[in-house]
Amino acid sequence: MRRSTTSGVTEVARALDRRRLGAVLGAQLICAVFLVGGPQTVPAGPAVAAPATVIAPSAPSSVHLPDGRTAQLIDLGAPSGGALLDRIFTELPGATAAVTAFWGPQWPREVLIAVAGTQDQFATLAGGGTDVAATTTADRIMFAPGAAAMNDADLRIVLRHELFHYAARADTAADAPTWLTEGVADFVGRPVSATPPPALSRRLPSDAELAAAGPDRSAAYDRAWSFATYVADTYGVDGLRALYVRACGHGHPDFATAVREALGAELPAVLTGWQR
Repeated sequence: MRRSTTSGVTEVARALDRRRLGAVLGAQLICAVFLVGGPQTVPAGPAVAAPATVIAPSAPSSVHLPDGRTAQLIDLGAPSGGALLDRIFTELPGATAAVTAFWGPQWPREVLIAVAGTQDQFATLAGGGTDVAATTTADRIMFAPGAAAMNDADLRIVLRHELFHYAARADTAADAPTWLTEGVADFVGRPVSATPPPALSRRLPSDAELAAAGPDRSAAYDRAWSFATYVADTYGVDGLRALYVRACGHGHPDFATAVREALGAELPAVLTGWQR
């Protein structure tokens, strides 16, 4: 299972007040059952249970975090959804601290995290495939029901990765280079001591490689993370953040120009340093 990814799903909920999202998600759960049960085509996954067997979403649980933020945790009926949310709650203080340490404190004060009831619901509501643990939309972070099987270390990485996407979403252009947004999110999510695989290619990944299935996709994520880590090690964490803002922000230039403006270096020189 690929640890995580972002999602570009367009949602009606974007126009609604966040405090009403619990009710909206409950309504979407019912709609999703009919969508996957009808003639529409959906991504491959386990068969959806008949409506009579679907577990009703639990009431949102509101928790206060040490930095003053509020998290709404919602279980949409996954067999281990409650236990997964308990683990997420335990990891949230460290995750919010990690995101703020990199991005700064100016990001949404309310966070909505949901666990999908079924894999088909995860695909319908969050655009996630069977090899994806979680996705982030403008309104929420959603975990696949299978994410409950992750160990604590992987769950920690996924949560921090997705929380960074959530924090940076409003400042990230729709046409931002996906490989860089994912590489920086992995930099925030992975432990500082993590090292790349010894056979890692030193070629910038493409967005197409990150969208593909199989081992090539994981290798592309590793290269994106490795490049982001090199930039942070060489130009400082502030340099990596500046590169993200310039290369992924609204109205961003081409990547070579963004590198020159954010890092004060030419792209070929940066790539040569990374490849060495």
